[in-house]
Amino acid sequence: MSRQDFYKKCREDYPTFTYQGYSYDLNNEGISMTFDFSIDGLSEFHPTWSIPRINDVASIDEELIDDMVFSLGMVELVSYWKIACPPTVIIKDRQLSAEQISWWKKLYFNGLGEFYYTNGIEEDFDDFMTVKCEGTKQPRSITPKDRPRIAAGKKPRVMVPVGGGKDSVVSIELLREKADVNCYVINSRGATDATVEVGGLTDHTIYAKRTLDKNMLDLNAQGFLNGHTPFSALVAFSSIIAGYLNDLQFVALSNEGSANESTVKDSYVNHQYSKSFEFEADFRHYEKNFIGSGVFYFSFLRPLSELQIAMLFSRFKKYHGIFKSCNVGSKQDIWCGHCPKCLFVYIILSPFLTLEELDAIFGKRLFEDETLMEDFDKLCGILPEKPFECVGSRDEVNAAITEAISKYAQKQIQLPALLMHYQDSAVVPAITFEKFKNQYSSEHALDEFFEKIIKDALSNEGNNQKFS
Repeated sequence: MSRQDFYKKCREDYPTFTYQGYSYDLNNEGISMTFDFSIDGLSEFHPTWSIPRINDVASIDEELIDDMVFSLGMVELVSYWKIACPPTVIIKDRQLSAEQISWWKKLYFNGLGEFYYTNGIEEDFDDFMTVKCEGTKQPRSITPKDRPRIAAGKKPRVMVPVGGGKDSVVSIELLREKADVNCYVINSRGATDATVEVGGLTDHTIYAKRTLDKNMLDLNAQGFLNGHTPFSALVAFSSIIAGYLNDLQFVALSNEGSANESTVKDSYVNHQYSKSFEFEADFRHYEKNFIGSGVFYFSFLRPLSELQIAMLFSRFKKYHGIFKSCNVGSKQDIWCGHCPKCLFVYIILSPFLTLEELDAIFGKRLFEDETLMEDFDKLCGILPEKPFECVGSRDEVNAAITEAISKYAQKQIQLPALLMHYQDSAVVPAITFEKFKNQYSSEHALDEFFEKIIKDALSNEGNNQKFS
């Protein structure tokens, strides 16, 4: 049976998914939350979250907390809904306005674009889901709050989500002198712990924990539908809870402009949809009008490309031995050296680090590995579909590759297999390396304070990188 046919059968066999409710315990230590979902006639699910409090807060609005917990559950549910994709979702707890329902459907549909694509499922926005609200609780009346103002001479209280990669390192290092920086980690692992430790921020880190329900994992193992969900939307909704409970004014993500590019060329399918500026702006609108925590969520690195972030990251040598972006090797805290994410990070750093520095990070020279040829072609656009990973735009990959080739030529080093292949394919970058280094996107939500930090960092970046 094809996945499309199996999808249809699941929807016929299990026509309703119910968000039964949620519970939480809030105390001086933090908040613990449990969500109650069911694919009716198949299984129940009870995933949990916990978020600690590390800073004192004068007062807590429990109605606001209740709305934030409910909303986190609205994101969490999509991971369980996708098991059988029931056509009707029932919300037991409360009423949602037509605008809210439309907002959630947009997140689910676009956030599941990769899921539909990789499963070979054809679906459209109008038909994939109907949301029905059976509760009597009405939405709170919200007075939208302006973004927090930064008083002259005061350091803003900023929370930086840390995933263990290079991007959050750049945010931490650029912000640390200008802001009161705290970190936010979900399900810590080696690279996240090492990042905050090297940054001297272990005691200023909020360690959240998210657990998946075993029933979902069992059903996945049985062959039910599975695939990518918008994880960064969980970061968004959980981070405002963490920010509010810890008296932090800003959540400063480290998502870059490159995240806006679709993974499948000329389509809406984007592995990084919930990292895109579109989602970020949508989230701010929803938070401001339907939640009202007063915590401002934005991406600090949004004006930059992955190439520029790599350029800035190359300065921060103390992190080079501990950062990890490889999803395959994440549990072992290693670079696997065989996946498209490893290859992308190797490419994007290659203009800025010596071969010896790259060897020390990755343990091998990835440009010499011909088994990575297909991933290489996807990254640079020779093939139309990018790898389903958090990787940069095709244009900046091409710019980085051509600069790496130039560096090899300058040092009179023979080109490795992947770079030889690239030259033979006659790829010409649409945007030059120097232009990428100097570009600045106007599509962002930074105010003057945060913009100045980014622009100063770019203007101070030297051009004396070495390569050998």
